[in-house]
Amino acid sequence: MGFRKLEEADLKGKRALVRVDFNVPMEGGKVSDDTRLRAALPTIHALSVRGAKVVLLAHFDRPKGKRVPEMSLRPLVKPLSALLEQPVAFADDCIGPDAAKVVGKLEDGGVALLENVRFHRGEEADDQRFTQELAKLGDLYVNDAFSVAHRSSASIVGLASELPAYAGLAMQLELEMLEAALGNPKKPVLGIVGGSKVSTKLDLLNNLVRKLDRLAIGGGMANTFLAAQGHQVGASMCEHDLADTAREIIASAEKAGCELLLPIDVVTAEAVEPGIATNIRSLDQVQASDRILDAGPRTVERLLAAMDASKTLIWNGPLGVFEVPPFDAGTVAAAKHAGELAKLGRIIAVAGGGDTVSALNHAGVAGEFTFVSTAGGAFLEWMEGKELPGVAALQQG
Repeated sequence: MGFRKLEEADLKGKRALVRVDFNVPMEGGKVSDDTRLRAALPTIHALSVRGAKVVLLAHFDRPKGKRVPEMSLRPLVKPLSALLEQPVAFADDCIGPDAAKVVGKLEDGGVALLENVRFHRGEEADDQRFTQELAKLGDLYVNDAFSVAHRSSASIVGLASELPAYAGLAMQLELEMLEAALGNPKKPVLGIVGGSKVSTKLDLLNNLVRKLDRLAIGGGMANTFLAAQGHQVGASMCEHDLADTAREIIASAEKAGCELLLPIDVVTAEAVEPGIATNIRSLDQVQASDRILDAGPRTVERLLAAMDASKTLIWNGPLGVFEVPPFDAGTVAAAKHAGELAKLGRIIAVAGGGDTVSALNHAGVAGEFTFVSTAGGAFLEWMEGKELPGVAALQQG
């Protein structure tokens, strides 16, 4: 992957414009989850200790080009200063005299946070004039926000063409891990795709069947594939209108030599309620009132065996309704086994997507995986085989 790394940059005394993702959860005007602030710390530290003047660019929420006081980044200054253990200056705008004044006062190693870039329409429009105003504040550009790399915005794409562009440490790690998972993986490669609907993951499935050795499909979307094969799915979530599409994906997998692992048994109940009576059904036993809510034990056992036979695992989406026990059993068992294999160095295990991260945290194994991406939309688009504008810009920069 051709992108410049921070280790190659001459940083002493240089103004580094750093795109970070500080779109953090807020409650009562305060940061309620500082995960994204913490993710940026290694890059900020690396720049600061080498004498760069660190100028942070970020967005918050969707002000749509207007100044919305509730969407200001100012409340992030105090928690970020505490995490960095040094003061963080703040500018009331990201361009113009106020921003220039704050950046101009920075000493080598100092850090400043500029106001929400989305307060300007030019940000999401990737407007050249806005980009050039941002570029006046820096000598080099660093993108450390993979989670917004699927956006064609001024602070993500435009700046990479105006200034020498580098990947931040978090961005570099993400790109290296994704390359290890799908770009140039150790084979055999196993994929797990779950979630509720096939319709939201058509591009993903069509891309993966061409790249994987095995693909396990779980969650509600597996029901659509089972129905397409003529199995009864009772009152389960199922996109019956996508039966032809499911059959096309099955045929594509067969043509590409990708083994599809669909459920061979299921856990059913008549409602999604904690502690409700459940049944383990083989595929020919599903009743009209049954709702399929988790993978069955034989399905899970086969999946664990597939993990044992693989060198790389890429996972997106749970196997069942993991938020409501006991329908978390399949996801938890698979997650724990994958975590154990990764911990032993027997598999490279990469996972991503909002529900996936929640599921791995629920199973208590997120820290055992080789890499867990919190990037959401960018991670999914990358898995779909789409070019990410923010990554492409770094490769050209």
